[in-house]
Amino acid sequence: MPHDTHYQEDDEEDEFAEAYLGDYASIRSIVGEALPFQLVATFGGVASGIVLSGMTDELQMIPGLIVIAPAVLGMRGNISSTLGSRLGSAIHMGLITKIERNPELMNNVNGSLLLSALMSFILGLLGHFITVALGMQSAGPLTLTLIAVLAGVSSGLILSVVAVFLALGMFRFGFDPDNVVTPAIATVGDIVSMIMIFLSARVVLLL
Repeated sequence: MPHDTHYQEDDEEDEFAEAYLGDYASIRSIVGEALPFQLVATFGGVASGIVLSGMTDELQMIPGLIVIAPAVLGMRGNISSTLGSRLGSAIHMGLITKIERNPELMNNVNGSLLLSALMSFILGLLGHFITVALGMQSAGPLTLTLIAVLAGVSSGLILSVVAVFLALGMFRFGFDPDNVVTPAIATVGDIVSMIMIFLSARVVLLL
């Protein structure tokens, strides 16, 4: 009898796994939900490139900006996409059900913003010293760090709000956030970050 009970439990687990795969992890579900957002992500990358092409004056007037700009984009995508992933996991686990001041939601958002500030500061300094080490002209550690922090923190605030609303919204409309949030945040992150770099550069030039 114990062996029969064990086999019965295994069968029930297999049936549950099959049902889960059918709902959330089937090829059709993954491709159907992710493909539209991947296409949007492709166009988003082009849009961020267009913004960069319009920054000719800023790139010339702030030596070293071209070095930190791709790093800001990469950092922003990594941190914000990770936030979106963590929010998706928390929603699946039932830890976040609505936009409210619960510890799980606040810890994820605050942790993301703190990482943005710290990494932006390090990035500005690193960008200056690498630029100088390569024999290129730099606008200076203060200027590059100020641009990196302004762009990183401001885009981080915007993308944190987007990640929260997107993760909860997709789940409520029956989509798996894990298929949607990461590519969507990566796309929005590229565009927002590039715009924030442009605006931050303009602010620094006015100081």
